[in-house]
Amino acid sequence: MTRRRDEIAWADPALLILGSLAGGAKHGYAIVQDVAESAGASLGPGTLYGALARLEERGMVRALPGDERRRPYEITAEGARVLRERLVAMRSFSARGLARLQAARA
Repeated sequence: MTRRRDEIAWADPALLILGSLAGGAKHGYAIVQDVAESAGASLGPGTLYGALARLEERGMVRALPGDERRRPYEITAEGARVLRERLVAMRSFSARGLARLQAARA
């Protein structure tokens, strides 16, 4: 994942990929585009396909039949469960962090 010097890498590539696939099956380039638009993160090919391979090994995504150049992936029930758990935890963390920032201003 590439980023500007002033950015902090907040997002795990696997989480970004699962979040993208939650919207429907996509091939690699479509995942990269979706992640860039929705999270402002750039996934390189090595990062993307390495993470997809690990997610597939863990049963969180599955490859679908594709044509010669494009192979779509979809999220599995296990992937959706893990994504949901992580997003709920992030929401709690975010709310707590925002409350602390607000209290520090007062």
